[in-house]
Amino acid sequence: MAASKVKQDMPPPGGYGPVDYKRNLPKRGLSGYSMFGIGVGVLVFGYWRLFKWNRERRRLQIEELEARVALMPLLQAEHDRRTLRMMRENLEEEAVLMKDVPGWKVGENVYHTDRWITPPSEELFNLRPREELLHKRFGFQWYV
Repeated sequence: MAASKVKQDMPPPGGYGPVDYKRNLPKRGLSGYSMFGIGVGVLVFGYWRLFKWNRERRRLQIEELEARVALMPLLQAEHDRRTLRMMRENLEEEAVLMKDVPGWKVGENVYHTDRWITPPSEELFNLRPREELLHKRFGFQWYV
């Protein structure tokens, strides 16, 4: 077999064209300056709304406080009436229970003072069902 001649590949005449090595990404979205400006604008708008809402909330709190101050004498009077009624019922019950005990004074002050002392819940509710005391202490809380 005759020795074959090797043909080497050569570049085309004039050489190869330039190699495109740079990234060619399309320009999308906003520029950095515009995004920064929009961020600052959103921040300023949010703070403006926050200050506006805080002012409104403060006004509502003042209104609620004024309503509480206006209603406090009425609520205190109702509480005092309820307390005095319960104390009167307790004294009547005490008179019935202790009528046979010699030397017992019904309604004697246990605090030995002339000042008014609001009786504790246990003293007011000691002659009533236990559920009423629990209702007074815990309100409408129901435990499962």
